[in-house]
Amino acid sequence: MSIILNDALANYTESLRQEHKANATVIAYTKDIDQFNEFLGQQQKTTVEVVDQVDVDAFKDLLKKQRYTGKSISRKINSIKSFFRFLISNGVVTENPARVTIHPKIDNEPPRILSKLEYRALRDACRSDVRISAIVELLLQTGVRISELAALELNDVDFERDLIAIQAQNSRDSRRIPLNKAAKNSLMDYLKIRPKAREKVFFLTKTCRPFLVRNIRTAIDRYFRIAGIVGAKVNDLRHTFIIEQLKAGTPMVYVSQLVGHKRITTTEKYLKLIENSEMAPSIKIEEL
Repeated sequence: MSIILNDALANYTESLRQEHKANATVIAYTKDIDQFNEFLGQQQKTTVEVVDQVDVDAFKDLLKKQRYTGKSISRKINSIKSFFRFLISNGVVTENPARVTIHPKIDNEPPRILSKLEYRALRDACRSDVRISAIVELLLQTGVRISELAALELNDVDFERDLIAIQAQNSRDSRRIPLNKAAKNSLMDYLKIRPKAREKVFFLTKTCRPFLVRNIRTAIDRYFRIAGIVGAKVNDLRHTFIIEQLKAGTPMVYVSQLVGHKRITTTEKYLKLIENSEMAPSIKIEEL
């Protein structure tokens, strides 16, 4: 059976919605497969039955070259596996090309923390780009994941109460994050130039489409280079937020809740990077 990849993706997305998957889950899976389909299109492959393991492995290698983390690559492989399981269950294909694809090792190196000189240099480098400036500020001031930022919708930002609602894959893990003055001002500046569109996603391209994770990552990497910051990645803005809050004396349990860590032990690992581990008792969101 010959089915166009994009048609198969539309059917898969609809099946996820019918299974009442969380909206963030649907968005993440759909974007992962859309990225894979785009890669396949560059290889002149447009139908599901011609996809094989070589394609999946080549896609994985490309992601490595584009500096995706091992965790992100592993998730995309799982998305591809899920997509083809759906196609197999519907009799579209008989084999899952990602079935034996080896997941990359998860990077266990200590997180890269930006110095004040570095993140200020990054701010200066992207200051004329209002959209990227707002994105950098939001990542730095709230510690949200890049996937959460890309999925953020207009209604998720409450400017009156200075809060951002993060809709997690599991509704029980959804959380609200305080919006400080620096982040709030940068978002409001972006809204002044945001394209007029019905699209609910907060950050858009010039053509009024959602600003995808991979494109956000590419844009910020470019500004890292312009700022002369070597060896830094987008996720390091989140790491920097966590470290700065702990150094400022924000209780570890509260920091863990803010950034959406499922286990407090994940947050505890950051303490090893702080020379003085004595935490002050005050609860305060440090503005960077």
